Amino acid sequence: MNRRLIEKADALLSREKGTIRKAHGGRIRICLVYPNTYQVGMANLGFQGIYGLLNRRDDVVCERAFLPEEGDLAEHRRTRTPLFSLESKMPLGEFDIVAFSVSFENDYPNILKILDLAKIPFRSLERNPYHPLVIGGGVFAFFNPEPLAPVFDVVFVGEAEESLEEFLDVYKGERERGGRPEERKPAVKKGALSLEGVYIPEYYSVTYNADGTVAGRIARDGAPGRVRRRYLRDLSKSSLTTAVVTPDSEFSSMYLVEVMRGCPWSCRFCLVGHIYNPLRKKDPAAVSAEIDAAGELSRKVGLIGPSLSDYPRIQEILCMEGVSFSLTSLRASERSAALVQFLKGSRSVSIAPEAGTERMRRVINKKVTEEDILSTAALLFAAGIETLRLYFMTGLPSERDEDISGITGLVKKIRGLSAKGNITLSVSTFVPKPFTPFQWHPMAPLSEIKEKLKRIKRELKEVRGVRVLHDVPKYAHLQGLFARGDRRLLKVLEAMVTTDDWEDACSAEEVDRDFYLFRKRDSGENLPWDFIDTGTDKETLWNEYRKALTE
Repeated sequence: MNRRLIEKADALLSREKGTIRKAHGGRIRICLVYPNTYQVGMANLGFQGIYGLLNRRDDVVCERAFLPEEGDLAEHRRTRTPLFSLESKMPLGEFDIVAFSVSFENDYPNILKILDLAKIPFRSLERNPYHPLVIGGGVFAFFNPEPLAPVFDVVFVGEAEESLEEFLDVYKGERERGGRPEERKPAVKKGALSLEGVYIPEYYSVTYNADGTVAGRIARDGAPGRVRRRYLRDLSKSSLTTAVVTPDSEFSSMYLVEVMRGCPWSCRFCLVGHIYNPLRKKDPAAVSAEIDAAGELSRKVGLIGPSLSDYPRIQEILCMEGVSFSLTSLRASERSAALVQFLKGSRSVSIAPEAGTERMRRVINKKVTEEDILSTAALLFAAGIETLRLYFMTGLPSERDEDISGITGLVKKIRGLSAKGNITLSVSTFVPKPFTPFQWHPMAPLSEIKEKLKRIKRELKEVRGVRVLHDVPKYAHLQGLFARGDRRLLKVLEAMVTTDDWEDACSAEEVDRDFYLFRKRDSGENLPWDFIDTGTDKETLWNEYRKALTE
């Protein structure tokens, strides 16, 4: 083991509160992996929650691993040091189970980099009986796990609070039954087939038409034709809570508390508004109890939910004594603006108009008007905030020149409301996502997006107190590639172990990126993710898409 890498891991641990350490003897050994750096992964409530959930089981020891930072990544490779867990420094290849928590498409290449560092073969079928079982869950599994399907032995489709525990009971039963190592993995997978929300990719084969579209999927050995998304009915019973607080995460020393899942607004572009429904709200008493318990680790609390102004008794929560609260992006409304007075010391508030014109907001089903946006901004400035963050998108379906003018015009109107405070404009590139009405729509070409971003920056350049930030369109296209891709893209991910240039990887592997990014899908096309049952049928989504295009 490399001394410098071990010392860095120990330094991170020394600044944590809540670290869980358990003896390995007799327990199921799981390494929970976040495919990005420690700073990013420790700010993810899902990752934190699963770490705590697994360690609450007496028969499990769960430790953590992350993608090393760039310099450390080079050091691992230079010294041939296998990736190891944070707590015990045990190499990933020696665990019983390696569990990935995956949220974002741009992290997909990191999964294979991590397996490479751990000396674990990329593909499930290439591993021997002594390699760890590689499982995956998180947001990626809700909507389209197919680009990564050959990597995972088991994928948890939906919210894994219940299905993960059921799976571990199956695993434990097979381990206690004994038998030869080469029999155990197949027996675990076979036993997990009956669990709702559990997807075993190797039990399915996919065929393709001559034009590259999906011809069909064949399930074998009793695997279900469709995998039903699992979700927790009562959010107040969720066992996912912040386990560890650290100053080294993106939300420094903040304890995250989830108060809502799902969203009442169902914007047509929004993945969260579709895959997390039905809307569930945690009981205020449960929220208060969780915040009280958080005091052992931190009195700095971040409330998590897609539309917090719609949470009942939110003001009552924000009035809790001795707690400094932070909120995720607020909806443009008077109710949202009224919450600012309860955010002690809050200097920055975010709202998301998403589009600059009334027509475009109707297209995306963003049910806020320009009057809502302006009145909310005025109230926020009057409340004394220092920075108003505004989120917009470009490249949306049916977008016109006047919609870009609408973005800059709306920002100028907001700026004219007050001489105080600053405005940070954040512009992202629209990425069509599965299980949204826009899943059939092509992405805008790179040149078009770049020109629109240049125009926004040019038109706001001389406006006082306005700062324009935007994503890198090239990486938005990477996101789009994997969001709507299929199993054939794994070879692109394999090529990206040695290069960060996804376009070069596509070229080297003779993958037609235009097929995935810029082709408009037909309503009757078999989509790679159609095997997932989310509770919403394609016809409903298609009708919403057609309705959007009539605006």
